[in-house]
Amino acid sequence: MGMKIKNGREFERVIREENENNRKSVKSFADADGISRDDKVKGSIEVIVVGAGVAGAALPYTLAKDGRRVHVLERDLAEPDRIVGELLQPGGYLKLQELDLADCVSTIDAQRVLGYVMYKDRKHIQLPCLLEKFHRNVAGRSFHNGRFIQRIREKVAALPNVKLEQGTVRSLIKDKGIVLGVQYKTKDGQEPKVYAPLTIVCDGCFSNLRRSLCKPKVDIPSHFVGLTLENCSLPFPNHGHVILADPSPILSYPISSNEVRCLVDIPGQKLPSAANGEMSHYLKSVVASEIPPEIFLSFIAAVEKGYIRSMLNGSMPAIPQPTPEALLI
Repeated sequence: MGMKIKNGREFERVIREENENNRKSVKSFADADGISRDDKVKGSIEVIVVGAGVAGAALPYTLAKDGRRVHVLERDLAEPDRIVGELLQPGGYLKLQELDLADCVSTIDAQRVLGYVMYKDRKHIQLPCLLEKFHRNVAGRSFHNGRFIQRIREKVAALPNVKLEQGTVRSLIKDKGIVLGVQYKTKDGQEPKVYAPLTIVCDGCFSNLRRSLCKPKVDIPSHFVGLTLENCSLPFPNHGHVILADPSPILSYPISSNEVRCLVDIPGQKLPSAANGEMSHYLKSVVASEIPPEIFLSFIAAVEKGYIRSMLNGSMPAIPQPTPEALLI
């Protein structure tokens, strides 16, 4: 189902419609298990959520607070170690307050972000966020992505009507094009099935279910290469720094009180090899000259340390492919 979700009330409406559709099915059909569809959708679970990243963790929290019974399946409940999803805009922080999740950034050494600084040809311009009309606590936040996700998961797991489980969803269970639930593999190797009136798939850019719900046309124009700069100060504290460099942009922002994330955009679908030293040479010979002098030495130290991460920059246009009783986020 292709749709734009604005808030928890939107999901409330979707779930009501799905339940009404289920009630209208006076006579239902049996699948390979010999269990009727009506029997399945009358179970205790109202919503299945696949994936417990930012969206997949915040969503069941909101649904559960509205009284819904939710089963969340996440392939790995260990703290994620990622280089993206680390900078929350002021509007995002306001949304966290609305969802009762603002405390998830208050205990992870998150840093306030008050605006941006744009660099080009060694000149710069400061662009503050327009926050005068808001409470002084309202600002962007930047942080370690994994810490943020774990705090949300903890809040979700504490709700009595949410089951947060580690498991890898193998497939959607369908009957005549209607999604009835999912089959997943548990940590101990079992492969149970679970059913609900609505299944929401939000398992990220490496989703193994996406092709079941749409025909993705993924374009990968570049990759982000991420470094962690330690014990350095950005030229403008509490600001994101955007360097319009040659051949591509560089981003820097704080992720803790003593760490700065540096993301280097490298064009093309093939990255220089880290194993044979090509990546290190590229960062030193092409990128380093564009780095502000205040963080230059920390940048070189991070390159020499060798812990260089990468993440594809992909785009996938949203192409609606309605699937009854399922949502793809």
